[in-house]
Amino acid sequence: MITSVNNAEYYTWGQQCDGWHLLKSDSLSVIQEHMPPGTNEQLHYHEKAQQVFYILSGTATFEIDGELKTVNANQSIHITKGKKHRILNNADADLHFLVISEPKAHGDRVNIYG
Repeated sequence: MITSVNNAEYYTWGQQCDGWHLLKSDSLSVIQEHMPPGTNEQLHYHEKAQQVFYILSGTATFEIDGELKTVNANQSIHITKGKKHRILNNADADLHFLVISEPKAHGDRVNIYG
């Protein structure tokens, strides 16, 4: 099956951010996401899932265990299970990226408050 943002299951999250499930299975998840400038997600971790974020366009800032990392278009970053992390769009342009989770990360998210 050919899947794109035109026919994939759509959802919204965070602060006016968008997501499209390109592949949704228990063992593997591939999501295309969009974050407007100035948006971020809540710090969290996954108990089972590892994730790869691949930046399609824009510049992402990741906070991983308290350390900030910048990831540009056509670059990726791997987040192992148990690592506290979040993605931020501190740039002036929209951020588009893929997030690949193995196994799926939905239902395996522990938010960190404070």
